[in-house]
Amino acid sequence: MTAHGANGNPLRDAADRRLPRIAGPSGLVIFGVTGDLSRKKLMPAVYDLANRGLLPPGFSLIGFARREWQDEDFAQEVHDAVKQHARTPFREEVWQQLIQGMRFVQGNFDDDDAFEQLKATINDLDKSQGTGGNFAFYLSVPPKFFPQVVQQLKKHELADAPEGSWRRAVIEKPFGHDLASAKELNAIVHEVFDPDQVFRIDHYLGKETVQNILALRFANQMFEPIWNRSYVDHIQITMAEDIGIGGRAGYYDGIGAARDVIQNHLLQLMALTAMEEPASFDADALVTEKAKVLGAVKLPKDIGKDTVFAQYAAGWQGGEKAVGYLQEDGIDPKSKTDTYAAVKLEVDNRRWAGVPFYLRTGKRLGRRVTEIAVVFQRAPHSPFDHTATEELGKNAIVIRVQPDEGITVRFGSKVPGTSMEIRDVSMDFAYGESFTESSPEAYERLILDVLLGDANLFPRTEEVELSWNILDPIEDYWDTHGRPAQYPSGTWGPAEADEMLARDGRSWRRP
Repeated sequence: MTAHGANGNPLRDAADRRLPRIAGPSGLVIFGVTGDLSRKKLMPAVYDLANRGLLPPGFSLIGFARREWQDEDFAQEVHDAVKQHARTPFREEVWQQLIQGMRFVQGNFDDDDAFEQLKATINDLDKSQGTGGNFAFYLSVPPKFFPQVVQQLKKHELADAPEGSWRRAVIEKPFGHDLASAKELNAIVHEVFDPDQVFRIDHYLGKETVQNILALRFANQMFEPIWNRSYVDHIQITMAEDIGIGGRAGYYDGIGAARDVIQNHLLQLMALTAMEEPASFDADALVTEKAKVLGAVKLPKDIGKDTVFAQYAAGWQGGEKAVGYLQEDGIDPKSKTDTYAAVKLEVDNRRWAGVPFYLRTGKRLGRRVTEIAVVFQRAPHSPFDHTATEELGKNAIVIRVQPDEGITVRFGSKVPGTSMEIRDVSMDFAYGESFTESSPEAYERLILDVLLGDANLFPRTEEVELSWNILDPIEDYWDTHGRPAQYPSGTWGPAEADEMLARDGRSWRRP
């Protein structure tokens, strides 16, 4: 007998998307568990998933680090991180269930005994917690340690899943520092894990608003017909931060804004904005369409004119005096590392030929904001007097990724009164006002997807290498042509970036 829903369609197991996706028996090993990422994001995300009932009762969490901790010390560290950073309310009964599967393994990445202890701990949890041999290894460590950790996992047979089980590796960005290093790292990782076992985290892809790009474009008839060169004037993708490098000098210097943000976050946002409709929303179909976009990206003919790199100088940020990048602790006074980067790219295909994509990112800018602005051409004919429309800008659809998640549509409307005067107005959709449930943190979604084996939101090898293929010539040019421009802290970047758009008759948005 076939069950039918109210609309008469047969019900299949996965048909009702309202049903939560719950991970099966599994565990998570976090290397570098004492770091900021683990404390502020990963451990709270695990608790929030448990609190929402999305983890199995026997879920296990193993921390691996050099600290001389016992299991109870690790549990206290997780407890403190959850209390401080979790999104959902603390519930004692959830915590008591979670703590049953927490273990800690002390050791360095070259310590064979520690990896044998990790192996024994996993085997013990299989028996006591019923994890079924299913474990994900999260490498929350500096990229230089990736090869050593994955080779140790291979050496101690931790990457090989028992029959009927799975093992997966989760790797944080940056994945390489150029195309050559990315290929080398891919080769090392794939010696140990098959491509479908490797999950590269780009936390931006876990944000609800980023996933909503696909919904906006492909679930609505009103947007897709005008999402092309016939109607779009240009697209701006911005990720601005209002903070400096803080205590990250050792990590940041020598990497810079373009490698840290454009190569992954912004090129991924660009690919989602520009790609064709996928055949389905499984990982292979999404990767295929995103890779087509990245493979069709055309660099500017004059990199010197159509890219800008800069460093923040002293200024005022949030009412407080801020030092310049070269005066930050641990920074070489001769450093050429960019804290601001802007590039003009094109996608050389039928849909987007001739439409510029302007990507920019920077630290110590006017405010913290990430957005995608699709700016449309002016109407080809206007029956209105020039004076009626002199305050009218171009229509735009702005996808606000953070912090005020939502979508704004900007268009012209008549000003009340007897004269015909038209000005810009906006319609806003805000996640916080339209849905009763708050959006989960990106790491909640991504960790759950890893445990479920759902690779939709994780960049594949091909995307990583195509992205470096775009950025490498720009970085090479910057390395050999002068020093970065300067911009005062608290402003929206260097004058050179404004001039770059002005030459095209355009200007940056001020979010």
